[in-house]
Amino acid sequence: MGPLVYQYNQPFTLECGVSLPKLKLAYHTYGEYTPAKKVAWVCHALTANSDVADWWKGLIGPGYLINPDDYFIVCANILGSCYGSTGPLSVEDLGTEISLNNFPTVTIRDMVQAHILIRKYLGIDKIDLLLGGSMGGYQALEWSIMEPAVIQKMFLISTSPSESAWGVAVHTAQRLAIEADCTWKEATPNAGAKGLKAARAIGMLTYRNYAIFQEKQTDEDPEKIDNFKASSYINYQGDKLVKRFNAYSYWLLTKSMDSHHLARKRGGDLMTTLASIKIPTLIIGINSDILCPLDEQRFMENHMPDATLVAIDSLYGHDGFIIETVQITNLLKNWLASQNA
Repeated sequence: MGPLVYQYNQPFTLECGVSLPKLKLAYHTYGEYTPAKKVAWVCHALTANSDVADWWKGLIGPGYLINPDDYFIVCANILGSCYGSTGPLSVEDLGTEISLNNFPTVTIRDMVQAHILIRKYLGIDKIDLLLGGSMGGYQALEWSIMEPAVIQKMFLISTSPSESAWGVAVHTAQRLAIEADCTWKEATPNAGAKGLKAARAIGMLTYRNYAIFQEKQTDEDPEKIDNFKASSYINYQGDKLVKRFNAYSYWLLTKSMDSHHLARKRGGDLMTTLASIKIPTLIIGINSDILCPLDEQRFMENHMPDATLVAIDSLYGHDGFIIETVQITNLLKNWLASQNA
């Protein structure tokens, strides 16, 4: 089933100062909402969409830990994406001089402000559990500061309180790949497609790691001199993303991640800002994650007053936050039980 759409017909001012005359926000809900029912809100990562029961199978949805019998589940497509919310592909709806290839800068805080609009529209006063992995964790952390009285508990995985220099460098390399495409900046939805494929290839090297490539993508034939398995896999992943995503949104959203810093404009440093987050929080880190390494989750645990960190083993690196749903379910289930005891 496709997403629901909320039309916000008032000006929405972005953190960069540009005002959008209106917003279109796509979102999914699962289960029936009543004031007595617990609410679980999921914030999604870079290229995901609002159908969280599809992309986080094993954790979210009927028969899983976070299910619509126990929770009213909400996930909203982030501002700037290409899955139904206002972004580069929907500029014609805005009726302004903003065009496909000059969409204004969007920050994580802008995304959360848009989430808050949907929360209020749905009549939700309390979010019992806010969940986010990777870039979704960036949104969850921002939300916990922007509306601390609304968020009751939080689950974060493979995320950090500010974008690292390593992350900025990776994203810059990805944008350089997109910008090198001779079609980049053309006023067509398919502009930059080959660059997007290359950007995805760069990303896959950080979403996974040496060990999983060695295990899954090594060729057994020592006589081979071309057409290697690892090369085919990277090409496949690049083509797969091009078919479902957009280069303009990818370029824009990697910029959003680069600007992620919880302490920005808050009059203190990261340690002070994290110390202000009193919400009970489970943090999971993955030992093999080279994009958001375990050190970043340890930093949060050290400075958040009510945070619990658990490290899990996975060959899948950063992508383990989507793949290792059995481990995640067990840890989150036990932690939720301890919070309700």
